[in-house]
Amino acid sequence: MTDLDLAVVILAAGQGTRMKSAKPKVLHPIAGVPLVGHVLATAEALGAAHVIAVVRHEREMVAAAIADQFPGAVIVDQDELPGTGRAVEVALENLPSDFTGQIVVLSADVPLLDAATLHNLIESHRVAGNALTLLSAVLDDPTGSGRILRDLDGGFLSIVEQRDGTADQLAVQEVNAGVYVFDTQVLREVLAGIGVDNAQQEKYLTDAAAGIRAAGGGIDAVPVTDRWLVAGINDRVQLGEAARELNARIVRGWQLAGVTVQDPASTWIDLTVTLAEDVEILPGTQLKGATSIERGARIGPDTTLTDCEVGAGATVKRTDATLAVIGAGASVGPFAYLRPGALLGNDAKIGTFVEVKNSSIGAGSKVPHLSYIGDTTVGEKSNVGAGTITANYDGAQKHKTVVGSHVRTGSHNVFVAPVRIGDGAYTGAGTIVRKDVPAGALAITVAPQRNMPGWVGTNRPGSAAGDAAAAADAAAGSGEDVKE
Repeated sequence: MTDLDLAVVILAAGQGTRMKSAKPKVLHPIAGVPLVGHVLATAEALGAAHVIAVVRHEREMVAAAIADQFPGAVIVDQDELPGTGRAVEVALENLPSDFTGQIVVLSADVPLLDAATLHNLIESHRVAGNALTLLSAVLDDPTGSGRILRDLDGGFLSIVEQRDGTADQLAVQEVNAGVYVFDTQVLREVLAGIGVDNAQQEKYLTDAAAGIRAAGGGIDAVPVTDRWLVAGINDRVQLGEAARELNARIVRGWQLAGVTVQDPASTWIDLTVTLAEDVEILPGTQLKGATSIERGARIGPDTTLTDCEVGAGATVKRTDATLAVIGAGASVGPFAYLRPGALLGNDAKIGTFVEVKNSSIGAGSKVPHLSYIGDTTVGEKSNVGAGTITANYDGAQKHKTVVGSHVRTGSHNVFVAPVRIGDGAYTGAGTIVRKDVPAGALAITVAPQRNMPGWVGTNRPGSAAGDAAAAADAAAGSGEDVKE
């Protein structure tokens, strides 16, 4: 349901220099979603009537990512005047002039903050009739954060930034989390009066608190007990820490939903993954993107699935797969590589050191060993012999191979596409198939074997092989057995 009295402003204009990256900080992902994507999802869950994202650094990249995830968001540009206060001011200029509700201000680099916490903050703000309500957190090491100063009765006094605080003020451990709910009309008025008289010469949003308090507006700081909810990301160390924490929460959620995760510490699951009950995940597994896994499937160890579908009861072991569909009861691996377009039917098998690309393997069919299957269709209940290669590329174009149902192909075959092998056909070991094989036929490559007597003795005299051959010849001539 849309809350017509609520607007959300997302601050996404910062450069993020401490990330030391060509990629904008807010586009670095955790759990498969960019930092700003997590914040957009939270804003969407709030049901706000207006969502405004303020951008500047790498504007086009950030704006494109925001529009892709949240097409309804209004994207505005921060001008040359720096600071969070100015960012919110330009956002306000893009709200309808008659909007008089509440504005929630979020930072695009605080990914773990959830909608439930914000719903509680908004409700507290509305019930109290405050002009400003903000989140705070008590940190063991508050260095770098603005401090929340309170009076002797615990009431809110002010916010002081790290660079502007005295020694006593900086000893305070309660910090401003950078999450605010403002009364819109009051915010418009106080922002107009904020200057840049500070160490950074920026227009601080935190200075709005002083203006509101001077005007007699109610302010409250609500501390959160879970510091991760308000943890900001400024460098890659913090990015990694937040990723681990979020992943631990995702894994625990799936465990409580009926998924067995043998080793949570080595298992990584994106937010966008879906799992059914009784799925079992073994150590060293990564499940990424839009991967979905049905009941009773067993995944891992040491497996990475990206945007894959896995059917009920399937087994996928030591496999790397992307954009593949694995049918119910199918078996994959170990050491298999499924590339985009790989489609395995129910009870199909892809075995050890097999690569499959843009190919359909029918129900009950098997490619057990050491093979490359590309641009191929295999029917039902066929067996492709070890060491098979589908030669699908002629140097200019790729071509299709079609293998029928109930086919048995020999080891070390090469199918030179385009070629078709009919239902029930057989091929001999070492066969190179260049022409279609009719249903029920046996295809072999006929080449006589030629033996050259005495070659080793002539060409490798004095070698171990030469000595062994000479001894064998001598024994054969005398009718004796050769013994070592």
